Amino acid sequence: MFSLADFRAAADIVGRHMAPTPQYAWPLLAAELGVETWVKHENHTPTGAFKLRGGLVYVERLRRERPHVKGVASATRGNHGQSLAFAARAAGLPCAIVVPHGNSAEKNAAMRAFGADVIEAGSDFEAAKSVAADLAASRGYEMVPSFHRDLILGVGTYAVELFTAVPDLDVVFCPIGMGSGICGLVLAKAALGHPVTIVGVVSDRAPGYRLSLEAGRPITTDAPASTFADGMAVRAPSAEALEVMKAGVSRIVEVDDDAIADAARRLFSTTHNLAEGAGAAALAALTAERERWRDAKAAVILSGGNIDRPWYRTVLEGGTPRPAA
Repeated sequence: MFSLADFRAAADIVGRHMAPTPQYAWPLLAAELGVETWVKHENHTPTGAFKLRGGLVYVERLRRERPHVKGVASATRGNHGQSLAFAARAAGLPCAIVVPHGNSAEKNAAMRAFGADVIEAGSDFEAAKSVAADLAASRGYEMVPSFHRDLILGVGTYAVELFTAVPDLDVVFCPIGMGSGICGLVLAKAALGHPVTIVGVVSDRAPGYRLSLEAGRPITTDAPASTFADGMAVRAPSAEALEVMKAGVSRIVEVDDDAIADAARRLFSTTHNLAEGAGAAALAALTAERERWRDAKAAVILSGGNIDRPWYRTVLEGGTPRPAA
């Protein structure tokens, strides 16, 4: 789907706004797990999450092809919205973001700080997405989906950075929300010819992509995706994302909220880095499989660090945040 030249062109766009994020092999983390573990620090972007890369590439293409576009709109649980708000402000475009009721107050505040008009509507992400589409139509804005070619190309630049820095990597664990992050890994692996094994990670309260990959077709789950790893709280997998995953994801594993909270504590104690729920999920999965990968060189994607203070206080005190059902 993408050549190395495509990723390099996207990296040029991203590089106008942020430096490459680091990847470190933390010795305390290796000592606790018994596995050489590299952390790709996507929590170090200007929005605190990997999605900024995709928003920048999407808006750049939009402004080039439709210079008179009135603005952009989308639905989000937070990081996608921050990326669009940041990119739209840089391009001088209005941005409207719809979030479900009860969404992270601090993520909402961050989106507003980047210039977005944030509207709360709907009980979950799927309901907010419907409202966002209507809003975009009424304002004449571009409705930006959560999964799109530009978004994959942009976020895939983090994968090129990681695979170039650690060419002998054996396995990488990546959290899955709508799928742009893991699809970026798959397509960067293909562009570079890297032999790494890619393992996806979902919440046991939002297992749609695991079920879909195993069935070979999208499977939407009915139960509320009530997890504090809100970046993975997706009930309706993307058929397009699933097709990319089929080509390069070895398997998808589930982790529960207790394991995610434990991984967030471990990231703090071993690296002093803040991880939101989805950002800690990859380490939770590697921790569960550490015997399997004991002689390997592993990486985890710390996809973001945008967690509200009350939830993080609970995590550091040894508990697990329990979002309302």
